[in-house]
Amino acid sequence: MHVGLIGLGKMGFHMRERLRGNGIDVTGFDRNPVVSDVMSLTELAADLPSPRVVWVMVPAGDVTDAVITELAEVLSSGDLVIEGGNSRYDADIRNARTLAAAGIRYVDCGVSGGVWGQDNGYALMAGGSDEDIALALPVFDALRPEGSRERSFVHAGSVGAGHYAKMIHNGIEYGLMQAYAEGYELLAAKDIITDVPGVMHAWQDGTVIRSWLLDLVVNALEDDPELSRIAGYAEDSGAGRWTVEEAVASGVPAPAITAALYARFASRQDESPAMKMVAALRNQFGGHAVKPAGGGAEEPPLQQPAAGNLPPAAVDGAGSPE
Repeated sequence: MHVGLIGLGKMGFHMRERLRGNGIDVTGFDRNPVVSDVMSLTELAADLPSPRVVWVMVPAGDVTDAVITELAEVLSSGDLVIEGGNSRYDADIRNARTLAAAGIRYVDCGVSGGVWGQDNGYALMAGGSDEDIALALPVFDALRPEGSRERSFVHAGSVGAGHYAKMIHNGIEYGLMQAYAEGYELLAAKDIITDVPGVMHAWQDGTVIRSWLLDLVVNALEDDPELSRIAGYAEDSGAGRWTVEEAVASGVPAPAITAALYARFASRQDESPAMKMVAALRNQFGGHAVKPAGGGAEEPPLQQPAAGNLPPAAVDGAGSPE
């Protein structure tokens, strides 16, 4: 199978490598010519067999909308676009209609796995018709971890369902991260605890709170035991806010997720050890930049995955986990 991939930044670059490593031919396009295989979307379309399958991995919002508009002009009826960024689900419905006017099919896909996905695989949540999902299934299988498909891939429903599921995933992530961070601060505040990293390390196997996020807590503490290099300032990327908005609109109580979102707002006003840990966790799993302690410009990720240094990119950054 041969697919196009638009956006070769901190997620798309590694996705291209995983696809190629699992037998999928990929033609990639990025505005950064250093990493791009072709120099335009027109060249990308010309390089792909029919029906074309094109995965879009660029920032949500205006950038995604612009790419969808251009694809409507260079693709043909029967081709398939997979939107894998962090778009809001209602944007999928609008973009699907734009492409449908030209006979082009559309699938939205929430992607989780962060900068570690090239080696570990990505969890995928897709929305679209049965026929369109079936066409893209070899791509999904190449990206997801080995093992049972049901543990890392879901056809969640119609167009928009994939990104809705990913939005809720990210809302849950907010709550989990906040709980670990507050536990860290409680441990650090107690004088009888002399080895905070050791306590959290001891929770990694056997306890009911073990998880990959806990593993990343330990990674962050091994790199900077007192998180002295990180400011307690944590951004939110939109999905947490959208989840809270959906909770309000649906009349569904979501106190943990809402409180975690508000804690990030508070982090921009007051320094706290818990928010240092939230910032460190975002850096660990998603490669998000952190603010150094004492102010100044943002620093790049403190730790890169074993796959190597990330290339610069002009259009990507879309599939970051939250």
